[in-house]
Amino acid sequence: MRWLTVRVPGDQKEILLARPGAPAHDEAMAAQVRDLVTKGAGDGWLAFTTDDIPGTFERIEATGADITQEPMEQPYGTDFAIRDPFGNNIRIGSINA
Repeated sequence: MRWLTVRVPGDQKEILLARPGAPAHDEAMAAQVRDLVTKGAGDGWLAFTTDDIPGTFERIEATGADITQEPMEQPYGTDFAIRDPFGNNIRIGSINA
């Protein structure tokens, strides 16, 4: 089993990123799960904040990332959305003070 755990130094919260597979699923089931997630079937998403929406968007866009929503004003601040290579939805925004 392979996974990646991400956290901000000094913070106790962690994000676990794992590829569907053994031991939770046999290879046939894991392939089906990966296919569904890649198509965007998952209901979950991650959200990150930044102090520089234009700069962050520009850097991410330059990588060729799958942009699903360009920056736009929302009632809570400005945000944009991307999808990672496995189909996970990620929102990046700034919060109005």
